[in-house]
Amino acid sequence: MSQRKPKDSKWWVDADEDPWAWRRALKSNWTTLIIYRTVVIVVGLAIVVLGVILLPFPGPGWLVIFLGLGVLASEFEPAAKLRSYAIKQVKKWNEWQKQQSLWVRALLGLGLFILIVVLFYALFAISGVPVYLPDPIENWLRGLPGLH
Repeated sequence: MSQRKPKDSKWWVDADEDPWAWRRALKSNWTTLIIYRTVVIVVGLAIVVLGVILLPFPGPGWLVIFLGLGVLASEFEPAAKLRSYAIKQVKKWNEWQKQQSLWVRALLGLGLFILIVVLFYALFAISGVPVYLPDPIENWLRGLPGLH
């Protein structure tokens, strides 16, 4: 049983900095520390990647990304800094958007709508029109060029 302690680093949240007793206990043993950090990396990155995939679609893409960054930030200092930076940038974007005139916000909404339509068109062109759609919609989509 190895009881090595990792060197203090700007990359890791050290055991003495951790507010959770169960994580401090995990970090007291070198083997469980490595396993725990590996699981945090894999789960955190998987959640972030899922969020990035969800970004162009209607839904909680940003929320999923921030959740993944939160998982990573629980153990890694750079992820905590990135999460704080990203939240700050999203707040700036929202504030900028609120200050714009109605027609600018309408153009931004139209641009987002066009992006979503193009992404769904590409999805349906690659994978086919889903059969679970109502028949009139499915038939209309199949009539569009490039969709079967």
